[in-house]
Amino acid sequence: MMRRRIRKLSTQMFLAHLAILTASTAIGFLLFTATARGHLDDEYQARAASIAQTFAQDDSVQSCLDSRDEECDAHVQELAMVTAAETGSAFVVVIDANSVRVSHPNPALIGKPVSEPLVATDGQVHLRVDNGVTGTTANAIAPLYSAEHVFIGEVSVGIREDSVSSALLAQLPSYGVWFIVMLLLGGMASFGLSALLKKRTFGLELDEIARLLQEREATLHGIREGVIAIDPTGRISVNNDEAQRLLHLADNVVGHRVEDVLPPGPVRDALTGTSVVTDQVVLTDDYWLVVNRMPVTLSGHPHGVVVTLQDRTIVEALTVELDGERSLTESMRAQQHEFSNRIHGIAGLLELGRPEEALEYVHEIQGTAADLDQTLRTRIAAPQLIGLMLGKAAEANERGIQLTIDPATSVGAVPDRVQALTTILGNLIDNAFDAVSAHPAPRRVLISIVETADGLQILVNDNGPGIAETAVPQLFRNGFTTKRGSLVRHSGLGLSLVERTVLNLGGTISVKEAPGATFMIVLPRSAAPSPTPGVTS
Repeated sequence: MMRRRIRKLSTQMFLAHLAILTASTAIGFLLFTATARGHLDDEYQARAASIAQTFAQDDSVQSCLDSRDEECDAHVQELAMVTAAETGSAFVVVIDANSVRVSHPNPALIGKPVSEPLVATDGQVHLRVDNGVTGTTANAIAPLYSAEHVFIGEVSVGIREDSVSSALLAQLPSYGVWFIVMLLLGGMASFGLSALLKKRTFGLELDEIARLLQEREATLHGIREGVIAIDPTGRISVNNDEAQRLLHLADNVVGHRVEDVLPPGPVRDALTGTSVVTDQVVLTDDYWLVVNRMPVTLSGHPHGVVVTLQDRTIVEALTVELDGERSLTESMRAQQHEFSNRIHGIAGLLELGRPEEALEYVHEIQGTAADLDQTLRTRIAAPQLIGLMLGKAAEANERGIQLTIDPATSVGAVPDRVQALTTILGNLIDNAFDAVSAHPAPRRVLISIVETADGLQILVNDNGPGIAETAVPQLFRNGFTTKRGSLVRHSGLGLSLVERTVLNLGGTISVKEAPGATFMIVLPRSAAPSPTPGVTS
């Protein structure tokens, strides 16, 4: 139980802070003690200097040192002992100008010379800590002058260090109390800080935080969806590897604003909003993305948004391919339906005994189909485009739409852009069919594909209701559609896909609002020009 309690984050922080405070307080107390000891040394040296100077100014001392007789020497010794006793000094030593002791606490040393040279000959008072025969003392040496101001010796006064230590010990308890009070205050502050940090970490311990971080990193970078978290200031706070791949982000985008790392476009718009977005399809140059955006709120305050990006490129490519196959199936079904109707007509004529009229009808049918097939084969060299046109022609015939191929149509094999042209024409023709389906007859759709020396021009025109002027700016935005009811089949992605394909080929696309709707696409010539088929007779 004790081991687990100590593992708590708040307890660890409190103990760590308390140890630091205790060590800091102890070091501070020692430093303060050393400083106080130095101040006391200075104070006691100054006290010794005052005693030495006062003693040196005594007239009897000056006259005795100046005359130097035995009675005077005894008087100086007696006066020195009395002064030392009254002032609490360890000694008062008088030394004459010849370095001979005149007074000393040890009478045996009186009359004996000192080993050190006199230091007060410069007329200054000298302070020091002296380790002499009487022990360690705070020492002061003052010059001694005669009445005529002639240097006649020096006075040395010492105060034992045990007196300094005693004075220091007498002061330390009061200082120690203050240090203990500061330690207690610091401990209380540390305890409060530990409790606050525990609250800020939602009560999680260190190992739990580390484990959550590991799990978060593993989850964030292991999922197959792009994840971007954006704080309330619009800066990226979290992103994973998949988001970097899908949006071509650099490795160091965390902390940068979205506007600084992404170019203008639908992706940036999806990331910079604050509202809820659910399954919005966004097209980039390389990917079909499904975007979900969810605002985050913590404790009732906005905390930014989390955006997820799902790569639907392969799925959507299969969907487009499936739509193409479905369109082909519809075209084949329309052809089969038309073929069945014609067979029924021929069979009816034969049952009525009118073989000549049946034969004439067969020739008429053969001529019409042959004319369209011959026209397409003559003017279009790409088999894929021919197949697309034949299928759309059959579908138009079934839906009661008059599909016209412009006589000026002329296009080569274009092997490097057949898929792109199929995507462009398929979507534009489907949109045209849907536009005229709800329009009263006659319903007409005109297609023109002209290859020139400069490039390729594609025109798709219908006589439907046209496009409202207010809808033109949003026409190529993914998800936007003017269709209603059963006509909504592609979630508004058709024209967006067309525009992206055209721009990838370096072309331009324009639209006229009315009458009807006319889409004009101009594609520059590819690096390898396609041969234009000649008109056969």
